[in-house]
Amino acid sequence: MEKIVWQDEFDYTGLPDSTKWSYDVGAHGWGNNELQLYTKADSMNVQVKDGFLHITARYDSSNHPSFTSARLTSKKKGDWKYGKIEVRAKLPTGRGIWPAIWMLPTDWVYGGWPHSGEIDIMEYVGFEKDSLFGTVHTGAYNHVMQTHKGEDIYLPNVADTFRVYQLKWSEKMIQIGVDNHYFFEFANEHDGSAAWPFDQAFHLLLNVAVGGNWGGKHGVDTSIFPQTLVIDYVRIYQ
Repeated sequence: MEKIVWQDEFDYTGLPDSTKWSYDVGAHGWGNNELQLYTKADSMNVQVKDGFLHITARYDSSNHPSFTSARLTSKKKGDWKYGKIEVRAKLPTGRGIWPAIWMLPTDWVYGGWPHSGEIDIMEYVGFEKDSLFGTVHTGAYNHVMQTHKGEDIYLPNVADTFRVYQLKWSEKMIQIGVDNHYFFEFANEHDGSAAWPFDQAFHLLLNVAVGGNWGGKHGVDTSIFPQTLVIDYVRIYQ
């Protein structure tokens, strides 16, 4: 019987709970030529209010960089091997926006990216407003080599409403879904860590990127900002 082993219901006010969340900070492109500066504990970019976590990307042409946002991580505060993850969220939208709900390995046992793996539970790019993407990256399967494994799902105006983004992860299989419809499966081929590094602890990341190799493929519409990823809850079951 699955039970909740970790959760944040965001039933408080202020900055995110520091016993559960830390920040990735900086403006170096994050491996994808992204445009934003990720700030630390700045209420302009991240705050909890009215029962929701708000991660907000902002634009100010007088600043350098012009875009600021936030990237929350549960590393060393919420780390799991296997289980089910559910994040109920409403996505930001508009050309140039690139929110994600995803996971990285906590200890990088099999080496640097992509060898220790990445699980993208939800990616969305604003220029494709009717599509969601679920993807895994490993040493054998990654976007640099164009061998990454994933699927997209057509959901008209997906950002218009709250949806539950989901991961089921066991020693045999990774399944990624939305609102209990699992549209991507990745099986353990039992062929070593290059194909399946997902036998180690991973942690959760929540962020809103701007621009980048994918998110900025068709440029950035600066008139859309601010744009906010609104999260109702994060629940981990095992």
